[in-house]
Amino acid sequence: MRFHAFLGFAVVLIQSPHTAADYTTTINAQSNRGTWDGWGTSLAWWAKKFGDRADLADILFTLKTTTLLGLNLPGLGFNIARYNAGACSSNTYDSTSMAVSANIKSSRQVDGYWINWASEDPTSSSWNWSVDGTQRQALRNAIDRGANRIELFSNSPMWWMCKNKNPSGASDGSENIQSWNLEQHAIYMANVAKYFKDNWNVQFESVDPFNEPSATWWNSAGTQEGCHFNVATQATVINHLHNHLASRGLSTVISASDESYFDQAVTNLQTIGSTAIGQISRVNVHGYQGGSGRRDTLYSLASAAGKKLWNSEYGDGVGSGLDMTSNLLLDFRWLLPTGWVYWQALDGSGWGLVQADNDSGQITAVNQKYWVLAQFSRHIRPGMRILDGGNSNVVAAYDASSKKLVIVAANYGTAQYINFDLSGFSQRPANGAAVVRWNTQIDGGDRYVQYSSDTVMSGTKFWSYFSTNSVQTFELTGVVL
Repeated sequence: MRFHAFLGFAVVLIQSPHTAADYTTTINAQSNRGTWDGWGTSLAWWAKKFGDRADLADILFTLKTTTLLGLNLPGLGFNIARYNAGACSSNTYDSTSMAVSANIKSSRQVDGYWINWASEDPTSSSWNWSVDGTQRQALRNAIDRGANRIELFSNSPMWWMCKNKNPSGASDGSENIQSWNLEQHAIYMANVAKYFKDNWNVQFESVDPFNEPSATWWNSAGTQEGCHFNVATQATVINHLHNHLASRGLSTVISASDESYFDQAVTNLQTIGSTAIGQISRVNVHGYQGGSGRRDTLYSLASAAGKKLWNSEYGDGVGSGLDMTSNLLLDFRWLLPTGWVYWQALDGSGWGLVQADNDSGQITAVNQKYWVLAQFSRHIRPGMRILDGGNSNVVAAYDASSKKLVIVAANYGTAQYINFDLSGFSQRPANGAAVVRWNTQIDGGDRYVQYSSDTVMSGTKFWSYFSTNSVQTFELTGVVL
């Protein structure tokens, strides 16, 4: 599901001492929009096929340059990895087996660990810990490369917990989990978190037991795992999960509820109840409402409840990165997340950062959106303070330890010069000091190209030229708030 974002304004730049800027934006040195937790990707489904490839782990979870398809790719530097506890298994128990949607791809059926309902004991034969090895390897590869924010999530309860035994959903999109299995779903997630910690040295920081639970498009003919949960049911599951995490001595916290749309998340927070909100440590939301929806209202509700907010899943089918850029900047302006996660790092039809077929295993191209995202993820780093960039198409971040200021800006309209005004900072680079910049042309051309000598400080400002549909990043050192 995707809504095309619309932005009626622009902001971007390049330096020329002879041309007046068309726009001036002032970076607000006094602002504080949160401390950045990081960037990441979900591992399902691409990791089921590609999770054992070291080169892909390097591309996604380091900052070093790695060769793929003859291209030297700058690593995206992700530090967030979301692991999907699957809902499928091929076994039969008590003459019962999983019902499979006729439309689901093999790559979207993720094996789960609790294969029948005979025993809750994770050491019993009701549990199979040998499955899903490739996705687990992707998680290990990510952690070994520095990923430090690890989340466990579920697209659906195990198939045998579902009313129709189909983890793709009910026939009519209604709630599909059996009422007597609400606690079982919580037990499943808590046992997975505990087993990973004790046996595979994986500490999940957070666990989200739902994926777009208010949506009614999860049905038995669906193309993936999915399950509708009523909001009251979500609250019950959260309570059970809270108790089972605590009883196992886990420090893992609960995030919820990974609603598809900002407006669904608003309704969720307004109706789920104070007990559930008290048991949630972070609000997760997906970005599939695109340029629509009340990001600002969701942020206000989360902030009032004292919760961090992540865009825990974003994806679109526009391989150029145009939609991703506009929606990401809308997030920075109105949603104010402290984490941002891309859905499928590898996928087809423009959805992937890398163009790939998750069933055949073919990798065919690197989409332009890869280099667009590099403009953000390689420069806005964990621990930085997010600042108000002064315009909807500008985001700024500050690293106090290195006195470094990062500015990322995009221009969609007429090519133009833009001023960046740093007069609010108590210390800035000297007049004439070079400002290093990187440029990516969204619709083709520059792919994260660095320029080191054509942009300089002029008093409290610098400026640069942006062509239509371009993203630029600027780094300045010696900056003090």
